[in-house]
Amino acid sequence: MFKIPRKTLINFFLAACLVFLISNSLSCFKNSTQKIFRPHLSFIGLLKREIGGIIFYHRNMIRAEELGSEVKILRGKLFDLRELYQENNRLKALLSFKQKSLLRFIPARVIGRSVDSWSSNVIIDKGKYNGVKNGMVVINRLGLIGRIIESSDSVSTILLINDPNQGISGIVQSSRQEGLVSGTLGADLIMRYLPLDAQITIGDIIITSELSQIYPKGLLIGKVINLGREFSGLNRYAIIHPAVDLNNIEEVLVIIP
Repeated sequence: MFKIPRKTLINFFLAACLVFLISNSLSCFKNSTQKIFRPHLSFIGLLKREIGGIIFYHRNMIRAEELGSEVKILRGKLFDLRELYQENNRLKALLSFKQKSLLRFIPARVIGRSVDSWSSNVIIDKGKYNGVKNGMVVINRLGLIGRIIESSDSVSTILLINDPNQGISGIVQSSRQEGLVSGTLGADLIMRYLPLDAQITIGDIIITSELSQIYPKGLLIGKVINLGREFSGLNRYAIIHPAVDLNNIEEVLVIIP
């Protein structure tokens, strides 16, 4: 039977002990070294994190400002696109109305509005050079707007139907009852000189009558929203809401006689 010499076993045991001692010594040395330099390493790590945080904060702040500027630019472009979209829709509707109507028109844009409180008028970007003359009637696809009261070479002034100086001969579309429609400088119009037994109710449509010397027959003026009796007690009156929002007119059509 094979037998390991005793001297070899002793040498192997001594070598193992030596390796164990060296390993423990290196481990202790490593732990001691870490304990000595640990505070410095922690400070360096903290300093590194703080510097990195400052650098990244500054970088992120610059990036955030850049993104904020980009957002403002994109919002402005979006607003412009919405305006173009709405204008395009209005012009399409106006063009469609113009093509279907038997009347002839001069299209124009509103470029100004009166600043006083005793009249109601707007200024358009077409004048005598474009064929616009005093007395011409102005509408849009929704209904009656007013008439031209002053025209220069390149611009004209429209007296709106809600001006107190306006007087329009109107009729109730259903019953053909006639009355005089005038402005109030407010959002609504008033139709006067209606007999007490006039066939008119809330919701009736009011249009221009054939008796008007200025306005063509059948133009939409508005809708009756209220009824009342004059102070004299001899006549009735009707409050009419215009078909056109007179405070927000942007494009118009001037009727060519």
